[in-house]
Amino acid sequence: MGALRTPRETWVEEGLRALAKGGVEAVRIDALAKTLGVTRGGFYGYFASREALLTEMLDAWERESVDDVIDRVEQESDAPLERVRLAGQLTFSGDRLLPIDLAVRDWARRDQAVADRLRRVDNRRMRLLRDAISTFCPDPEEVEARCLLAFCMAIGSHFLAADHPGRTQAEVRARAGRLLLDRSPGTDKVPRMKSGHEPR
Repeated sequence: MGALRTPRETWVEEGLRALAKGGVEAVRIDALAKTLGVTRGGFYGYFASREALLTEMLDAWERESVDDVIDRVEQESDAPLERVRLAGQLTFSGDRLLPIDLAVRDWARRDQAVADRLRRVDNRRMRLLRDAISTFCPDPEEVEARCLLAFCMAIGSHFLAADHPGRTQAEVRARAGRLLLDRSPGTDKVPRMKSGHEPR
């Protein structure tokens, strides 16, 4: 009986693992084949080139980090804000998707096609945020500001090295999340900003 072929999905998964660990430069056919314990000939049975693998890796990342996440949060909750919180936890809090997401962002700085893909993914995530925050905030300008701050916190907190005296980073993140995703007293009194102008 002939040797079983390494499944196509295994190459993609190993590529994503290499991407998360070492960036796109680490996604090399010889290195992947060695890690999988197979010859590079098996790779070309599925993929015409390294670029074809990279495209399928991005497809898998987008499907898992957006399509699958949105499907899951819609199944688990009817409350828009709970959906946003769960989506954030699934995407930016675990050991699976977060390292891949950060690696894709670094890759996008040097590859316009990847940057375009990332923009599409982030726009879908922002739409989820926008829909949720709009349920309690009637001001479109404030909705966009809260969305921006929430998204920046979700990503940027993983790069911040500052300490929070007397508090853990998790505690501060949770408090910041409540400030952004809960309607707090007096919000309507915040001065509105016009484009290019300071608050009046």
